[in-house]
Amino acid sequence: MELVNIQITGGEVEPGAEILTPEALDFVAELQRRFGARRDELLAARRARREEVARTGRLDFLPETADVRAGDWTVAPVPEDLRDRRVEITGPTDRKMTINALNSGARVWLADMEDASTPHWGNVVGGQVNLRDAVRRDISAMSPQGKLYELKQDQRLATIVMRPRGWHFDDKHVLVDGKPVVGALVDFGLYFFHNARELLAQGSGPYFYLPKMESHLEARLWNDVFTFAQAALEIPHGTVRATVLIETIPAAFEMDEILYELRDHASGLNAGRWDYLFSLIKYFRDAGPSFVLPDRATVGMTSPFMRAYAQLLVKTCHRRNAHAIGGMAAFIPSRRDQEINATAFAKVREDKEREAGDGFDGSWVAHPDLVPICQEIFDGVLGDRPNQVDRKRDDVSVAAEDLLDVASADGAITLAGLRDNVEVSLVYLDAWLGGAGAVAIHNLMEDAATVEISRSQIWQWIHNESKLDDGTPVTADLVRQVLDEEMAKLLAAAEGIEHRLEQARTIFEEVALADDYIDFLTLPAYEQVVRS
Repeated sequence: MELVNIQITGGEVEPGAEILTPEALDFVAELQRRFGARRDELLAARRARREEVARTGRLDFLPETADVRAGDWTVAPVPEDLRDRRVEITGPTDRKMTINALNSGARVWLADMEDASTPHWGNVVGGQVNLRDAVRRDISAMSPQGKLYELKQDQRLATIVMRPRGWHFDDKHVLVDGKPVVGALVDFGLYFFHNARELLAQGSGPYFYLPKMESHLEARLWNDVFTFAQAALEIPHGTVRATVLIETIPAAFEMDEILYELRDHASGLNAGRWDYLFSLIKYFRDAGPSFVLPDRATVGMTSPFMRAYAQLLVKTCHRRNAHAIGGMAAFIPSRRDQEINATAFAKVREDKEREAGDGFDGSWVAHPDLVPICQEIFDGVLGDRPNQVDRKRDDVSVAAEDLLDVASADGAITLAGLRDNVEVSLVYLDAWLGGAGAVAIHNLMEDAATVEISRSQIWQWIHNESKLDDGTPVTADLVRQVLDEEMAKLLAAAEGIEHRLEQARTIFEEVALADDYIDFLTLPAYEQVVRS
């Protein structure tokens, strides 16, 4: 499909023609032409800043924005259907998940076109079709077994907050003037073009979660995109609302500044804990042993540096009259094993009780069975109030040293932890190549963020000459030995996916064992998708 200087190289997706209309594609093309070059400059700025941190081993709050942090400003008033966010469910935008999420009883559905979805062209376009139908409450699905999924008519449906891809990702299936379009602009542009007016007519609005930003300048770019898009479609300024995931370590030092840049469009910040850990490892991967984390299973929100991050986020949000949204506990219940459920429910309860007690206004779950637990806990704290933004947390004081105190994390590096990182990476990459971006592995929900932790830990352990708890050095040879063993197990159980597993191994070795660290494992994985 080709318009004037706009080319779609992905295959036909039914009924994709209803989404990829000439008018919608012209809108996306205009976004790319206006903002694509600035995105490129900001990615270059990311690289320069990381190189500086590699030289100094330090990050700090920006002296040039001290006046913003000291200022007495607040963000715009929150829309009615985002005032109460006590339970949010996350998940990809496939048709069945869309219906289940809207029906789940959660207040908000994070409709994820990023880490829980793979950028196969069918998912990109099909997700937009499903979102269009969901916005209009005209969506149903039939399972292969003949079960009908449709929206419930007797309850409030979740408010949709869509998450586009991050700034770093280009969509090679959409070309403007011969160059791939920024994936975030494809996702945002198509959703906004088709749904903004309809959402307004329903008393809602186009709401977004913004992932993986590393600076307030990247937030400024999003704000300019929103301002232009609203003017271009004659949507009132300030209709867009954005919740920013604070899931990179440099963004943790710019929470105030990010909210300030988006203040006409901001509704809150989210503690994106898994990507945050990944970012911390990535950013300080070569900063020495004091920044080396133990097994990922031992690092949680009770670690002092993670407590500092969470409490600073709540304090920052509430000072600016914005919502603070907690992160996702990765535990997934089983419909068959009650012992697993008891463990999962207990861990989720503990996690949500801590967040509600810290002042968060709501939190994430990854499965409908966990909605009642999160609801109960936040009901107990909030009662009839929609949120606890009035709890300002003036008792919290967080310094740069607190955010960077990685050495305070308890735990060890173990062979079991190494093996788990290898297995999870292989299983997830195999599923990702097949089109699934959120995968339950050992009753944990794994997405791109959690697997980024796994492969980054291995890279960091090798390059910092770390040792297992029994004194064994973590070397590339040891990892390859474990890799051979895990591959043998998976291939023995494989049914027609041997080729994909071999591709997964190739990608894993590239992102975990190569001398040069690759910023995102999804980038070489996407090359495999495009080639196939």
